[in-house]
Amino acid sequence: MKTEQRRLGLLGLILSSALVLGACANLSDSAVTGDAAKLQSLAALDGKAPLRRTLDIQTWQTAQGAKVLFVEAHELPMFDLRLTFAAGSSQDGDVPGLATLTNAMLNEGVPGKDVGAIAAGFEGLGAEFGNGAYRDMAVASLRSLSAQEQREPALALFADVLGKPTFPADSLARIKNQLLAGFEFQKQNPGKLASLELFERLYGQHPYAHPSDGTAQSIPAISRQQLQAFHARAYAAGNAVIALVGDLSRAEAEAIANQVSAALPQGPALAKIAQPQAPKPGVSHIEYPSNQTHLMIAQLGIDRRDPDYAALYLGNQIFGGGGFGTRLMSEVREKRGLTYGVYSGFSAMQARGPFMINLQTRAELSAGTLTLVKQLLADYLREGPTQQELDNAKRELAGSFPLSTASNAAIVGQLASMGFYDLPLSYLDDFMRDVQSLSTEQVKAAMAKHLDPEALVVVTAGPTVAQKELPPPTDRPAELPSAVPH
Repeated sequence: MKTEQRRLGLLGLILSSALVLGACANLSDSAVTGDAAKLQSLAALDGKAPLRRTLDIQTWQTAQGAKVLFVEAHELPMFDLRLTFAAGSSQDGDVPGLATLTNAMLNEGVPGKDVGAIAAGFEGLGAEFGNGAYRDMAVASLRSLSAQEQREPALALFADVLGKPTFPADSLARIKNQLLAGFEFQKQNPGKLASLELFERLYGQHPYAHPSDGTAQSIPAISRQQLQAFHARAYAAGNAVIALVGDLSRAEAEAIANQVSAALPQGPALAKIAQPQAPKPGVSHIEYPSNQTHLMIAQLGIDRRDPDYAALYLGNQIFGGGGFGTRLMSEVREKRGLTYGVYSGFSAMQARGPFMINLQTRAELSAGTLTLVKQLLADYLREGPTQQELDNAKRELAGSFPLSTASNAAIVGQLASMGFYDLPLSYLDDFMRDVQSLSTEQVKAAMAKHLDPEALVVVTAGPTVAQKELPPPTDRPAELPSAVPH
């Protein structure tokens, strides 16, 4: 089971680490061949777009109401199947952790098979099952060889896991204990404590406010009957997107989609999540005995369908999303040696996700570092990017973009996100076209429209100590702070 920290990453579709974190486990496509899968170096680009796979995306709906997106790819004798449900923690209602617990229990038992037999069944076929639950969505995936003798039994087992989970009592007790142990471990992680409080402050009574894994108070009371009811409602065929990529014909893909869709509970899509209300800005502090202070700075950002998505993505890459060379890394780490890493990002979700800046620094410099970061944001919103920064960011994105379609695993993640967020089939081409056409003024206007330096919600976690003034910027900063958080 995967935690909220492994949710789909900022770009959602431009997967830098399998969606952002791919939403579920995948085997690597180390054997992908063909010129279209080979990446070109930035030095060789010379202003030209690198090669990437052109996707012929086919889409239809099953008789039970599931949306299907399919890409035929015969380079490897295998296929990737991913189902995405609007069954994340935002659907928990007043039972935090219900979605996560339901998803974690899918492969713990089906009629006639316990968790060990299920695992052995997939392994014996050379197939891989994956699952995970996040704020917006829950996912389940299958990777299998496409030959009929492996494909058919793997799909039959996968359909049972999704459609007929038995939620056995012994497994439920074990997974509850694992979650409760995780909550105890979180108490030793000031960064996690800060993140939990930040979401509570950002979202108040909104469904995004509570942690996806639930709480130490909510998990013990969740019953098998509640899991069954949530499964029947949230894992319904009408609430599913089926993404399929691999060595299959259209007829075979339709048969697979029909088989899986028919195995699910029957029912409609769940209602979309409402937009959150703007939170009250300000700073709150969590006292924690450590040498470092964690700083988390945020405000509400955008939802995944916002027309400014491309401009905000590019603008953030320049400010703090692109690693070394960003404004934040240059001013906070490289010139002052205040941190090992400082990052910013938009998490665009079904409703408005957070824009967040996070870092950790020496406790005695935390107040000055917070002031510096807030000033850097205000300056960037006022000035916008330079032409050189914009050109560099466009070039870097053009160089890395082929990764988004370099493997079947990457493509199935793209399709799943496109289907879940109702994005057009031309999304990948549209995104690159939009990014490459942006001007500095357009990026500046989009960032200033959606961000306000006076609206920041800040959570710090660390010790209360006497503060020192920040060192002045220099080309040779003092020793960086310890990487050990406490």
